[in-house]
Amino acid sequence: MRRSQYRRESSKSKWFTGRRRIIAAVATLVAFGGIVTVTQVSDASTKRSTQRALAACNNLQAPRKSKLSTETRQGSYTTNKGRVTQHADDGGGNVPTTEQMRARCRQWVMQNTGNNTNTGNNTNAGGDQQQGDQQQGDQQQDGQQQGDQQQGGQQQGDQQQGGQQQGDQQQGGNNNGGNPPPGAGLGVLTNSCDTSQLQPHDGFQNGNRCVSTEFGEVGAAGNNPSLLITEAPQQVQQGQAFTLKVSTRNLIRDRFLAAGQGGYYVESSVLQDGLVRGHFHTACRMLNNTNAAPDPEPAPAFFVATEDNQGGRAPDVVTIQVPGLPDQGLAQCASWAGDGSHRIPMMERANQTPAFDAVRIQVGGGNNNNDGDNNDGQNNDGQNNDGQNNDGDNNDGQNNDGDNNDGQNNDGQNRNN
Repeated sequence: MRRSQYRRESSKSKWFTGRRRIIAAVATLVAFGGIVTVTQVSDASTKRSTQRALAACNNLQAPRKSKLSTETRQGSYTTNKGRVTQHADDGGGNVPTTEQMRARCRQWVMQNTGNNTNTGNNTNAGGDQQQGDQQQGDQQQDGQQQGDQQQGGQQQGDQQQGGQQQGDQQQGGNNNGGNPPPGAGLGVLTNSCDTSQLQPHDGFQNGNRCVSTEFGEVGAAGNNPSLLITEAPQQVQQGQAFTLKVSTRNLIRDRFLAAGQGGYYVESSVLQDGLVRGHFHTACRMLNNTNAAPDPEPAPAFFVATEDNQGGRAPDVVTIQVPGLPDQGLAQCASWAGDGSHRIPMMERANQTPAFDAVRIQVGGGNNNNDGDNNDGQNNDGQNNDGQNNDGDNNDGQNNDGDNNDGQNNDGQNRNN
């Protein structure tokens, strides 16, 4: 039987199709409005952040000049036939002008604020892509469900926009609303562990980790710690006990977090009345030769950390008892200050000498005229090492082996003058 070509149309079908089209059109408009709104919010926020950062640049002033060494050739220069570059005073003499500081700052702002993907911050690109994907997915929904989800997508987009701005600030080094971080324009590789692929450091003595602990407080130049080994023997016998005397200044020796308990690199430096709170270390290790830097991996023969609740502004002396060294040869004994978490304390200027000192001690090798009792600074006060007393009595071949008379072995005995 042939069907009539004049079938009755369903009134519901026509009405539903038209309504569906209307809803889809409305949903599309909502989606487009959400995109425009997020974009406008993003642009406005970016402009405000950039304007604040540029305004901060205009307030920068040239840094004050640091004290420079008196005998060093100034600037940067090369030695060893051009193979080695030397920076006098660690670059402390090359101070930028106010205009150079501001220009460098403005350049950094234009390169690192907003949605610029050249900053190395992959968070923004990922956030924008996620937002676009979500909006596209929302548009593919139909009816009221599409509108509702798109509205939620818009709110999430606003949240992502805030996250992007926060990511920009983190990329700038917690710079308070987009203001340039310290070192901006110098090509700083990173200033946080956010960019590291290594595991976070956990306070234990493990390598291949990233330490996120902030450096902490640094004192004024006159309050920075210093350290000196004031007495040490030139020679001891194998296994013979001896003493080292160590003087510290501007170091309050009352802070120590055990490295074995998870206290390694976990505490920022802390000042008390302008002075570093911490302790100092002393270690002795054997040197295989004096022509190359030693292997850093082996444990030393002797190591102690000294925390005695003493120390302060005035220099004082602590005696370190070394029970003896097991091997014959040349030993290096060193002492250096540490903050509460074992790092050498920071200094105000880059060209200040850190709180560190080292001496060399001959272990074994014949008669022992320097048994620790006669090497308290009285026999090594500069008179025994000026060529007058090198007559074979005090330097009978034991101390003139080419390693001990190069000025390095007498740097612990001449320090009481």
